[in-house]
Amino acid sequence: MKQVHIHYSGRVQGVGFRFTAEIVANELGVKGWVKNLPDGRVEVLAQAEEDRLKEFLLRINDSFSNYITDTSVHWSPATDSFEGFSVGF
Repeated sequence: MKQVHIHYSGRVQGVGFRFTAEIVANELGVKGWVKNLPDGRVEVLAQAEEDRLKEFLLRINDSFSNYITDTSVHWSPATDSFEGFSVGF
């Protein structure tokens, strides 16, 4: 199991980003969370097998390529245990 911690910058709030991330995560069996940050970025913490996480990132990037201007990605071994994928408000 791997974990990926991502910060997306750009026009990523108010465009359905969090709910799309939740749908994609549930389709792929990815666990974790997504939330908006006060500075306008979106933060994601996700865990799954590495190939599923790569597919998750690819699908998010494909869905929001017109909105994302920068992505910060940090990979690490999975450290937490999540029941599912949640959207923070």
